[in-house]
Amino acid sequence: MLQIDNLRKTFDGTKSERRSRVVAVDDLSLRVEEGQMFTLLGPSGCGKTTTLRCVAGLEHPDRGEIVVGDRPLFSDKRGIRLAANERGLGMVFQSYAIWPHMNVLKNVAFPLEVLPRSKRLPKKEIRARVERVLAVVQLEKMADRPATNLSGGQQQRLALARALVMEPPLLLLDEPLSNLDAKLREEMRFELKRLQRELNITAVYVTHDQVEALAMSNRIAVMRDGRVEQVGRPREIYERPSSRFVADFIGTSNFIDGTIESHETGDIYLVGTPQGRIRGSSSADLPVGEKVAVSIRPEYVDVQKGAAPTSDVVGRWSGVVQTRAFLGESVDHVIRVGELELRARCHPSLSFPPDTEVTVTLQEKMCSLIPVGE
Repeated sequence: MLQIDNLRKTFDGTKSERRSRVVAVDDLSLRVEEGQMFTLLGPSGCGKTTTLRCVAGLEHPDRGEIVVGDRPLFSDKRGIRLAANERGLGMVFQSYAIWPHMNVLKNVAFPLEVLPRSKRLPKKEIRARVERVLAVVQLEKMADRPATNLSGGQQQRLALARALVMEPPLLLLDEPLSNLDAKLREEMRFELKRLQRELNITAVYVTHDQVEALAMSNRIAVMRDGRVEQVGRPREIYERPSSRFVADFIGTSNFIDGTIESHETGDIYLVGTPQGRIRGSSSADLPVGEKVAVSIRPEYVDVQKGAAPTSDVVGRWSGVVQTRAFLGESVDHVIRVGELELRARCHPSLSFPPDTEVTVTLQEKMCSLIPVGE
């Protein structure tokens, strides 16, 4: 559906910057399949919004190619540069950008009413399409209400309806939930996901919120400094990060420095660390002696009261609880093992006070090995 190849976008640097151009998107390539919710995730300044604006036609890339379906929107090699209003894409902005002087119905109808006369639909058909879209976003009973009298969640749905009414081949969403409070934002995640699946919408979603990306996406591209660090399904990104940056950015992770001692079976390696040996997995071919970081999420660190009866069991160590925090659905413990501090996330029924001796067991299937420097 969407193909981006070798996209590059630079901006003028400030006077204090030595470089004359600042690279926002650096040779980026992506493919979004039809019907996917594809998320660009990363910290501020990583290039995710610039990439989205290049697809929308709101920024002009320096080079590369952007194709939606079989229709090229931009190609420096072929001399193609369609304006934003010629691309036929839907876009929902962070600020919603609804018209305050119009009611709900007129806000949604506006994009259809300003089309060139040759492409404009009859008034009756415009009305029917608007009513159909309002029903989809559950605003049909508010059609005559002034747009300014809507709640934040209703305004978000109105902005979505205005984008959907054009029946675009691709929907672009630029952090549309960031202005909502936490509870409403969680509700709207499920609402957006429901609409996307029911209508089989192909969408590119930009966010810096890791939970949002994991909850809503079919695939995620984690970006850093204008480049894609890793692309994959949410569970793959979370459980099998390909770099320390991805593991650190997506949620919380423990990092344990070690050295490859042996390659066991398949993608399983035995790693030596100052705390003891661990088994972990990697799709890369790691030679004996290579330095790695073992990444494991806190929820995959099991905790039992009492010191380990023996110290030679792989991935099972004795430690002492340093502190704990009750988080509602879980209790986080910080446990010192030698010079290492491990975070373990336990069921709320398990809570060990500070100075308690415990045994930690690292679930080896959930230990990912990341070569040092990646």
